[in-house]
Amino acid sequence: MAQPNARPKVLISDKMDPNAARIFEERGCEVDVITGETPEQLMARIGEYDGLAIRSSTKVTREILDAATNLKVIGRAGIGVDNVDIPYASSKGVVVMNTPFGNSITTAEHAIALMFALARQIPEANERTQEGEWPKNGFMGVEVTGKTLGLIGAGNIGSIVASRALGLRMKVVAYDPFLTEDRAVELGIEKVDLETLLARADFITLHTPLTDQTRNILSRERLEKTKPGVRIVNCARGGLIDEAALKDGLESGHIAGAALDVFAQEPAKESPLFGTKNFICTPHLGASTTEAQVNVALQVAEQMADYLVNGGVTNALNMPSLSAEEAPKLRPYMKLAENLGSLVGQLAHGNLTQISIEREGAAAELAGKPIEAAVLAGLMKQYSDSVNMVNAPFLAKERGLDVRSIRHEREGAYNTLLRVTVGTSQGDRSVAGTLFGHGTARLVEIFGIGIEAELEGHMLYIVNEDAPGFIGRIGTLLGESGINIGTFHLGRRDAGGEAVLLLSVDQSIPSDVIDKACKLQGVKTVMALEF
Repeated sequence: MAQPNARPKVLISDKMDPNAARIFEERGCEVDVITGETPEQLMARIGEYDGLAIRSSTKVTREILDAATNLKVIGRAGIGVDNVDIPYASSKGVVVMNTPFGNSITTAEHAIALMFALARQIPEANERTQEGEWPKNGFMGVEVTGKTLGLIGAGNIGSIVASRALGLRMKVVAYDPFLTEDRAVELGIEKVDLETLLARADFITLHTPLTDQTRNILSRERLEKTKPGVRIVNCARGGLIDEAALKDGLESGHIAGAALDVFAQEPAKESPLFGTKNFICTPHLGASTTEAQVNVALQVAEQMADYLVNGGVTNALNMPSLSAEEAPKLRPYMKLAENLGSLVGQLAHGNLTQISIEREGAAAELAGKPIEAAVLAGLMKQYSDSVNMVNAPFLAKERGLDVRSIRHEREGAYNTLLRVTVGTSQGDRSVAGTLFGHGTARLVEIFGIGIEAELEGHMLYIVNEDAPGFIGRIGTLLGESGINIGTFHLGRRDAGGEAVLLLSVDQSIPSDVIDKACKLQGVKTVMALEF
């Protein structure tokens, strides 16, 4: 925080609504608006500022951060923070904030607009009419009324799209692992699995971030399972759809139309989809409205001023909401909690309905909310690329996830223990961890099987039948694939029964190696994990 008698000084380095500067001033900050500078110019002046407000043009690199000797907070007016070196900012003690919900309505409306454009073939009809034709009989559209809209992702933006679609008298079905039945009823939509959505939807819109779980969620195989004549809209993230398979589906006529605002590679100056019949695209305009740009500018000014003047933390991507007294004691527990949440989020299959976070021993004496937020942040990072310990509880509540925090006074086998259990459509899944000397976090149980392991970096999780020779086979496979094993952790229920293997490796594990591991004798499950 700034010194009590000094007004924090903020630099706005990208063009944004002028009311942002007014908010900073009204809330006790000095503010300069200097846009369009080179990196060298920014490096020369950044040292005098406590806060830096940016959009997408300013690149906050290591060099900028090294020069920013007084910087306390960076605020991004928008959701994406690819232009900020967040790990290095964290190491410098600089808080990074964004405004993840300021453009939700705008993005939802763009999805609806593209849906209408597909339904009535508006872009092509406009082009041919302006070329001097009058192709009145050349375009036969479809009504959206009475049609089924399938939402892949029913969070903030998806729920807004659902509301608009219901107003158009559409039927709405949704696939979202975090969507509960109660929340679906509240939204007026039907919760379904992905296979059902593909079979029933006349229109499909995507509203999910790009993660390892969602990459190519509309793969070639799944696109082939869609209802004939489906129309697909993506205003979320590039990489959610197999673009080559989408082109094939359009050319075959199985897919009646597709509209993309985002591409796997951007800027998309060229694409095999360009020129394909019944294909529409826009250059990532989802957040491009006057209202959205005003909203995110005002929100980032409010958040940054609150932090610099009062110490309040909102939408921070690299800082939990902790008091100065709690932080040293809680920090190792929060790392353990986040890793356990991430682990169970990566491993649990089926729709999540509830999560319980249990603390016993020394952990039971600590504040529960920060630990709960850390677990949820780890869990939700599998499904949202803007989650943090501040907004994770909000995201969980938004999806109707039942969160329970339980404190046990009993003494167990460990001096301190955290247990995270998620309820899924396939039953409960539980993991537990502890802290060893010097705050070192360890996994001690996974799905009822005792195992001791550090959760860090690239890992391989395998469930197999406990039988002689398996360790040799997996070691040989990884060695032949050029993958070096860092640590090796084993656990089993009983001799000859189900066994668990956790390996840390020195690099990401290619999908073809996963496929080969799945084919080894006795293997039941293989997954790559990231921490």
